[in-house]
Amino acid sequence: MKLDREFYERDTLIVANELLGKILVHNSPDGITKGIIVEVEAYCGHNDEACHSYKKNKRSGRTNVMYYCGGYAYVYLIYGMYSCFNVVSNAADIPEAVLIRAIEPLEGIELMKHRRNTDKMKNLCDGPGKLCKAMAIDKNCYGLDLCGDILYIEEGENIVPEDILPTKRINIDYAGAAKDYLWRFVIDRI
Repeated sequence: MKLDREFYERDTLIVANELLGKILVHNSPDGITKGIIVEVEAYCGHNDEACHSYKKNKRSGRTNVMYYCGGYAYVYLIYGMYSCFNVVSNAADIPEAVLIRAIEPLEGIELMKHRRNTDKMKNLCDGPGKLCKAMAIDKNCYGLDLCGDILYIEEGENIVPEDILPTKRINIDYAGAAKDYLWRFVIDRI
C-alpha cells in the first residue's frame, strides 16, 4: 500500500520518524528496486541552519520543490557527483524535507549490485549517495510525485519509538546550534 499525500503533509519530525520501516520503491526502466528505510535526517526549513531553504523566502533554484506540499522528491548533488534523495514534507510554502540516508535492500538486489559495481551486500545502501546509485535515483527524479508510480514509498513495518535512536545529523558542522539537534533517526536493531 502506497503512502498517501496526507502522510507527507505533517510535521517534518513526525514524518521522519514514521518513514523508518517504510519501503522505498523505484520503478525504473531497467527494473524495480526496493528497500526498507532504516536511517533518515529531518531538515526543518527557515529555522534550521542546516536546511537548504534556511533564510530563503522564495521559490528558486534547486530548493523550488521544497515549497511544494509534502510528498515530492527533492534530489540534489553533493560534491558535484553524489545524488541525495529527500522527501518533501509539511504543507505547501513550508520548505522542509527528510533526507533518506540508508535502506536495507529488499528487491532488485542484483540490479543494485550491478549499479554500484559490487558483489557485496555489506554497505550496499548505507549512505545517501550509495542508496541513490543502487536505486538509480538521480536529478531526473527531482520533483517526482511520491504518490505516483515511478518513485514512491509503501507501508512497511511500524517501528515503535523505543526502537528509534535519535542522534546528531552528519556533516553539518557549519550549521551553528542546529548541528547539535537530534534530528537524525536510526532504527536501533540490536
